[in-house]
Amino acid sequence: MIHPFAEGETTMFHLRKEGYSSKAAGLPPGSLIYVGAKKTEKVSVRVIDYDESRFQENTVENIGEFLISQQVETVAKSVRWIHISGLHETEIIETVGQHYHIHHLILEDILNTVQRPKLEDYEDCLFMVVKMFCHNGNENISAEQLSLILGPGFVISFQEGDKDIFEPVRKRIKIPQSRFRKAGADYLAYSLIDTVVDYYFKVIEVIEDRLEAVEDDLFAEFSQEVLQKIHELKREIIFLHKAALPLRSVISDLERTDSTLVPDATHIYIRDLYDHVIRIVDIVETFREIATSLLDIYHSCLSNKMNEIMKMLTLIATIFIPLTFIAGVYGMNFRYMPELEWRWGYPLIWLVMIAVAIGMVIYFKKNKWL
Repeated sequence: MIHPFAEGETTMFHLRKEGYSSKAAGLPPGSLIYVGAKKTEKVSVRVIDYDESRFQENTVENIGEFLISQQVETVAKSVRWIHISGLHETEIIETVGQHYHIHHLILEDILNTVQRPKLEDYEDCLFMVVKMFCHNGNENISAEQLSLILGPGFVISFQEGDKDIFEPVRKRIKIPQSRFRKAGADYLAYSLIDTVVDYYFKVIEVIEDRLEAVEDDLFAEFSQEVLQKIHELKREIIFLHKAALPLRSVISDLERTDSTLVPDATHIYIRDLYDHVIRIVDIVETFREIATSLLDIYHSCLSNKMNEIMKMLTLIATIFIPLTFIAGVYGMNFRYMPELEWRWGYPLIWLVMIAVAIGMVIYFKKNKWL
């Protein structure tokens, strides 16, 4: 099962209408209105500061006071990563935006969780939106929006829910000899997106297993439940395709950007990431074709089943046509019918009708109609 957006959702992929919320109607551009389901009760803020010789991690209660009291030391390649889980408290987003002079249109897009994956270059920062999928065990998968802001010496990530998939990244940052300590904020942004892409492959594995199971069910038991499973799978695959296809454009634009925030040394990693996304898109498109073919097979099986039923009913009706004719002739009750007074007329008529029926069945089998 896939539980993407709402807490406690029991359907597979809950497809929300894409577009802007009616809450924003009539408001000026850049108005901070949260659009989406509340996926976490409390917004959490985690700040990590690191460079080649230093690592510091803080869970922040008041982000405004923290940003004022603790400034990043002016050390070469010093990086600050601010990760915010939960978007419904817009004051936190506004405070961070004001401190880092983030454009109000970026903040508006962060709070609109039905954004299409995209990359925007604001000269002083790069803004990215991607769809993130988390595998929670069995067939449970959640989907949410992740927004990233890459600036000079900092990365700010805004996550819709509280599913922590970035713990491996934090563990690697803690290692003094890791590449993170020597690289800049651009490598951190790349690593976050790379982690998101890795989870796409986990989702693909789950969907692949379910496709195989549905295919087995289709030929084992022909039922409405199987049709429902096929439709659910197809809907999920379409949703995954809508997330993966624009992600390909995002990574392509990031690889080709001439922004000074992404130096040449990072482009080789982004090219590798682009290859991974291409694989994901190809696999998802294959899954969509398989789901469509499964649906076609179901309808073909249904049509064949109906044809078999109609064939049997037609054969039965055909057998009874001459029997009905004989019974109709001798049921006319004319007084001077020759066989009415004959002693063996009744059993003879039965023999004739049985012989006609058997003869027709033999004829049908000879012509392979049965």
